[in-house]
Amino acid sequence: MNARTSSVILAIAAILTSAGMARAHPHVFAEARLDVELSSAETVKSLRHTWRFDEVFSSTVLMEFDKNMDLKLDDQELGRVSKTVYEALAEYNYYQIVRHDGKDVAMKPPAQLTATYENGRLVILFESDPAQPLKLSGKIDFGIYDPTFYTAIIFTGDQSFAVEHLPSSCSRQIVRPNPDEAIAQNQATLTDAFLNDPAGTDPSKIVATMLEFACEAKGPDQ
Repeated sequence: MNARTSSVILAIAAILTSAGMARAHPHVFAEARLDVELSSAETVKSLRHTWRFDEVFSSTVLMEFDKNMDLKLDDQELGRVSKTVYEALAEYNYYQIVRHDGKDVAMKPPAQLTATYENGRLVILFESDPAQPLKLSGKIDFGIYDPTFYTAIIFTGDQSFAVEHLPSSCSRQIVRPNPDEAIAQNQATLTDAFLNDPAGTDPSKIVATMLEFACEAKGPDQ
């Protein structure tokens, strides 16, 4: 890897995950879709993510990765984009927030991440599975949020969250907290968390737009 290639990869990784400038407001924007796939055993099988980035960021990626300068990204160039984004997001669990009854759910790293370039927009697709079986019981939350606040992952409407064959024992709703209100209501908790663990404090979990399942407990005969 030459110095030019190395600097490009570091630059794109920094654009997606920089915490230094991120605390002010987002600098990168992506329209998102989340598809929750369920298994026949009434567990969460996987989360399928689609992110369509804004034209400004997409054009930056095009300029940096278009090695033959033909104003498009070929398969090899897109492969480099995929690898760079995959590695850059690994530290942040690919922006995934999954909770079961208020407790964080561990997710497996995606087997792969695919980048495409469509109509002037960079599109990222990947799929992630729970590390352990995640039963449809109690309250389950799904969200996508950049904890550095540098990238805004935007769900433009309720249709951006999709799930098929949700059992009748479960209901679903989209929760869109007001960021200022959510932070104000949790100020004491956030302050305590910051004092105890400044590096681990993550307010994204209280301001992220979430898909929420509420599932009734089943008796032994059900």
